[in-house]
Amino acid sequence: MQDSDKIISYHEMVAMEKMPLQRGMVFSDGKRKHSILLMSQRKDAVYNDGFDENGNLIYEGHDARAEGGIDPKEKDQPLETPNGTWTENGKFYKAAMDFKSGLKKDPELVKVYEKIDVGVWSIKGFFQLIDVKQVSDGKRNVFKFYLKPVLTKIFNRVEDLPFNRLIPTSVKVKVWERDRGKCVICGSAENLHYDHDLPYAKGGTSLTEKNIRLLCAVCNLKKHDKIMMFVCYL
Repeated sequence: MQDSDKIISYHEMVAMEKMPLQRGMVFSDGKRKHSILLMSQRKDAVYNDGFDENGNLIYEGHDARAEGGIDPKEKDQPLETPNGTWTENGKFYKAAMDFKSGLKKDPELVKVYEKIDVGVWSIKGFFQLIDVKQVSDGKRNVFKFYLKPVLTKIFNRVEDLPFNRLIPTSVKVKVWERDRGKCVICGSAENLHYDHDLPYAKGGTSLTEKNIRLLCAVCNLKKHDKIMMFVCYL
């Protein structure tokens, strides 16, 4: 049971990070072990987040504040604030460029949360910030941050995480709606996780809602115990 499959409320997310998360981008500035990004692929998403063919998360930068009656979607996404300090775009941009140029040995470690429903979030997992580009969306220039999924280990080690192990946001949203936000076994709405019906290690896929369901922590543990008991009898 991976943290990346855990479902949490906004208040639980704030408690985990020990800080308010009104902004979708929070750079660590060396004060934390990781930076934070909040993403959404819902139909009402404000930004265009997604994944490329290599499994890297493509996270769109954030707009300038609405000022002077000008639509932020008509303005280039800013690197700096009006008083000359870095925006969160700028901080992430500098970290990515420093890694690419060799000024920074290790890429920035980023924890990503994804929005499932109003007030409902899921831990997407940890990623490394490996690249950034500034591109035109047809109206203005926006930032695209590229992040590689990784598994975090003890002693601050990380390993690459195969992309097909990640449950796509679209699948998570469909499963949440289908299972009505409750454990499919006991009906609990507490401590929910996304569970593979057929485990990934046994050939199960993460890419279709047919193999994913909602389980509470108790039922998930019971399932794990049954699998281990079966293995012991082999």
